[in-house]
Amino acid sequence: MKYIGYCRKSTDEKEKQVLSIDQQIYELKEFALREKIEIIDFLIEKQSAKVTGRKVFGSLIERIEKGEVQGIVAWNPDRLARNSIDGGKIIYLIDEGKLLDLKFPTHWFDNTPQGKFMLSISFGQSKYYVDNLSQNVKRGLHFKAMSGEWPGFAPFGYVNDRNTRSLKAVPEQVKLVKTVFDKFSNGEFTSMREIRNYLFRHGVKRKGDRPLHYNQIRDMLTRNLYYGVFTYAGETYEGKHEPIISKRLFDQAQEVMAKKYNQKPQKHEFDFTGFIKCKNCDSFITAESHKKFYKTMNREVTYVYYRCVKKKGVCDQPYVTKDDVESQLREIVASVALSEKWANKMRELLAKDTLIERDKVKVELARSTISLEAVEKKLDNLLESYIEEIVDTEGYQSKKDQLLQQKVILKEKISEIKTKGSSWLEPMREFLNVAASAAKIARRKNNCDELSVIAKKVGSNFLLQNKRIGFCPIPPHNALAARPFAARAYPSDLLLCREEDLNLHVFRHTHLKRACIPVSASRLVFVLYSMRVQF
Repeated sequence: MKYIGYCRKSTDEKEKQVLSIDQQIYELKEFALREKIEIIDFLIEKQSAKVTGRKVFGSLIERIEKGEVQGIVAWNPDRLARNSIDGGKIIYLIDEGKLLDLKFPTHWFDNTPQGKFMLSISFGQSKYYVDNLSQNVKRGLHFKAMSGEWPGFAPFGYVNDRNTRSLKAVPEQVKLVKTVFDKFSNGEFTSMREIRNYLFRHGVKRKGDRPLHYNQIRDMLTRNLYYGVFTYAGETYEGKHEPIISKRLFDQAQEVMAKKYNQKPQKHEFDFTGFIKCKNCDSFITAESHKKFYKTMNREVTYVYYRCVKKKGVCDQPYVTKDDVESQLREIVASVALSEKWANKMRELLAKDTLIERDKVKVELARSTISLEAVEKKLDNLLESYIEEIVDTEGYQSKKDQLLQQKVILKEKISEIKTKGSSWLEPMREFLNVAASAAKIARRKNNCDELSVIAKKVGSNFLLQNKRIGFCPIPPHNALAARPFAARAYPSDLLLCREEDLNLHVFRHTHLKRACIPVSASRLVFVLYSMRVQF
């Protein structure tokens, strides 16, 4: 009688498998010598037996049906089958008389009704082990998620810490994740291709030394785990891991994703595409390059023109040269710029306001802490209602998700208050930095990439009509574009006057006097932004 040796080791059981392939082959050869049986071939398979469709096992069945072999030698019955279909095939071949014998070093089998019954029990035990293991794993992962620990492989930015069984942030990757979210949210990255190239330049690759796939980048930009929560099996949990970004930044990225999810990578790099639209037909403005050879100079010159894509029908919008677009954008950026003198003056006033705001910060911190405790109490009450079956599963998960979002926002707010102070101070500093840098970028030459970025920071709704670009200044930059608050709107010696006189001068030029609100010069722009007041 001819036997064939079958050895299998699941690729997902490297740490749980008792014997490796080499050990199984050695055991079977020793067993064959002791039992004086002939093994004509060894079949090796590295695949789980939980499901059907194993190729090597299929070839084993075919060889038995053809009569090439009459027996199988395996280390244990669970090497042959862990599902009911494959186990049934083995027993059916025995019933038909095509498979005459089975040999196992660890298991006894005799081709009798009792032997086949015991074999079916062994196959059933193997299937029970797999089913029970799967259930236990799911239960363990669910409990891990309930404990606030991520139940899976660590995404980019983290690693699985074997000691703590939780996620540990990787500083180098954290910096890249923050940069990607920042630049994608503020418009510096206008496509997935730009993000892919940026990450590739910094060594983030997939197998084969290739850049990340666009789906991998979308997954990164939509993963809520980065701001402190995570979704597992349809339910949201509060994570114990260290957040990388704020929820505010994550929400901004989702807004951009909603608009650009289906955006395809561009074939060419152009500085001013992706944010200017045609006012005639509301289509985006694209760019194309043309080359012209000059015989007299014996060289080729490339010209770039911007035009409407005309995807919504016929449009008579004329072409605009790159120089014209660049010149107009420089004027736009300059119109909302703040001179360095005024920026420094306002920073000094801002420093004084910071001292005044300290008492207000304490009140704001106490109020936010009370709100956080209230949300945590609501979460506890919601869980009790769910356990007592007052709330159904769908309602519980939906309300829990809402409360967790509120909790994350409040925790971020408390953390921000502790580190940065009052909520308006940091936006004001950011505004001054952007407004001051806008003046420098507008004057600088050969910086179209910087010009494009700063234009998207200070304005929106860029529309092209008759070769002219119009825009809407983004608050609080709209106060600068309105000109009465611009640096040149004040006499130069005003920088030397007292703060009270400066407040009065600004006060007279705004509609804030109707509300009888005294306002320091450093806070003016932010107040205008909050109240949507126009000059």
